[in-house]
Amino acid sequence: MAESKYTESSIKSLSPREHIRLRPGMYIGKLGDGSSPDDGIYVLLKEILDNSIDEHTSGHGKRIDVTIQDNTVTVRDFGRGIPLGKVVDCVSVINTGAKYDSETFQKSVGLNGVGTKAVNFLSSSFKAAAYREGKTKLAHFSQGDLVSESRQTKTAEKNGTYVEFAPDETIFKKYAYRLEYVEAMLWNYAYLNTGLTLSLNGETFRSENGLKDLLEDNLSGDILYPIIHLKGDDIEVALTHGTHYGEDYFSFVNGQHTTMGGTHLAAFREAIVKTVREFYNKSYEAADVRTSIVSAISIRVQEPVFESQTKTKLGSQNIGPKGPSIRNFVNTFIKKELDDHLHRYPDTAKALQQKIAASEKERKELSGIRKLAREKAKKVNLHNKKLRDCRAHFNSRHKQADQATLFIVEGDSAGGSITKTRDVNTQAVFSLKGKPLNAFGLSKKIVYQNDEFNCLQSALDIEDGLDNLRYNKVVIATDADVDGMHIRMLLLTFFLQFFPDLVRQGHLYILQTPLFRVRNKKETRYCYTEQEKEQALKKLGKAAEITRFKGLGEASPDEFATFIGPEMKLDHVSMSHLHNIDELLSFYMGKNTPQRQEFIIDNLHVEKDLADAS
Repeated sequence: MAESKYTESSIKSLSPREHIRLRPGMYIGKLGDGSSPDDGIYVLLKEILDNSIDEHTSGHGKRIDVTIQDNTVTVRDFGRGIPLGKVVDCVSVINTGAKYDSETFQKSVGLNGVGTKAVNFLSSSFKAAAYREGKTKLAHFSQGDLVSESRQTKTAEKNGTYVEFAPDETIFKKYAYRLEYVEAMLWNYAYLNTGLTLSLNGETFRSENGLKDLLEDNLSGDILYPIIHLKGDDIEVALTHGTHYGEDYFSFVNGQHTTMGGTHLAAFREAIVKTVREFYNKSYEAADVRTSIVSAISIRVQEPVFESQTKTKLGSQNIGPKGPSIRNFVNTFIKKELDDHLHRYPDTAKALQQKIAASEKERKELSGIRKLAREKAKKVNLHNKKLRDCRAHFNSRHKQADQATLFIVEGDSAGGSITKTRDVNTQAVFSLKGKPLNAFGLSKKIVYQNDEFNCLQSALDIEDGLDNLRYNKVVIATDADVDGMHIRMLLLTFFLQFFPDLVRQGHLYILQTPLFRVRNKKETRYCYTEQEKEQALKKLGKAAEITRFKGLGEASPDEFATFIGPEMKLDHVSMSHLHNIDELLSFYMGKNTPQRQEFIIDNLHVEKDLADAS
């Protein structure tokens, strides 16, 4: 092997613009195509919105208008507006901004002067206009380069800032905004900023009761007692218990949705258990106290430290440079306010204690079943037969642990093909045998009594919650036929019934596999719809060979490399519009009902309808 030369010419210095465009993931996380709520195009929007939100929290501006049309985004706020002489610098010069002055923005989200610039550098077109005291100034950029800059002119517009951008298609491939994700983002901003009105393409988002509204709008079933809503200086909390399995948390810092939690959420979970134990004077197990909880916490921190530029996990240990630790701050608040609430509302205290007792009883009943299930699995070596693991997983120190993926496939044939072509570092395979049991309405003991379910939860390591989840992505990879769809529904039912947190926290996906392979002697195309098939035939010629994939087992290992490689198509399983899991599962997975029969008849499509639609 020829030795590469390492000389002065090997050393290169990149401008901030060049670095952000070369390594965008360092600044906005994964790029994506818009199919997942944490894809980069939503981070771009969030970075702009955060600036407008910071204006509102500083007491300036009560409205923010957002439009998204043809992948062009506009954000108009009615704050103070960027000082006109600094419009260009504030959106294009790294480490430039007012948020270094803690008196101007005491508890802001964006503190490093990078966010808006990253949006600018990663956009094919970026425009920023400021309106201040009857004057305005506009700057237009392309990929971060200044195209034009207007002089200061008179305007009748109200004070504020206008930003318009279109993500660069050379970086974000074939992307599209999903409005449901943007709506969820705007609702969070509304819940955390009572009195603020936001709009998206004319639709209004506003909350009067903060986190209480958030819980009410996101409940997925019945609750056991009225929502407890507690507010203090720099902290707001809402909580209740439902009838579902798992724990459901929404956590925020300075208005930022910290989807990965952090020190504030850890302190909150700890404080709830400690307060409950002291109130009832009983040493309850933490899991029994928190099982079925639905809660939200929002805190304000001076100069917060996040663990990444995308700000999804708080790393700060203290409220501010001279403030108490976050742990003590949250614990002191919860201990006083939650304890007072339980004393004031004895019916709530009684319902909570009954829930804890029921969880304790079920846990003890399951302990024997769990032990027998583990012994059986170990004796027949079930786990090794079903799971082909990868080198990286969530609890390892592998450098790619956060990329670990588990594919759930039906049968040994598909499992064998996908195993031969997978990336052994980050991709694991779990093979099902036959159709899973319909888990709707069953108790959790069935998870341990059923080999498929027991081995699956063991493979994921979610028996006691998601803290030990071994895979960042859990992908259901079933055949694109009726049986495959049925298995998909049964697996979704299993996760929603027993492990809804897996779905709520965004770990569950559906693998889209092609319906057709169209090829001639020179080229092969994989088509996911009838329309794509027709387009491929026009390109490759009517004489091209067409193969209809009936099952994943028919695909060769080489073809699987295409299906599960960097360009694999994943549909994110979202609960953003799901308000009642029990009602949903009862309708689709319960016993046949007249309502479901009527739904099927009303939505039945015969072969002719499908042909016309395609």
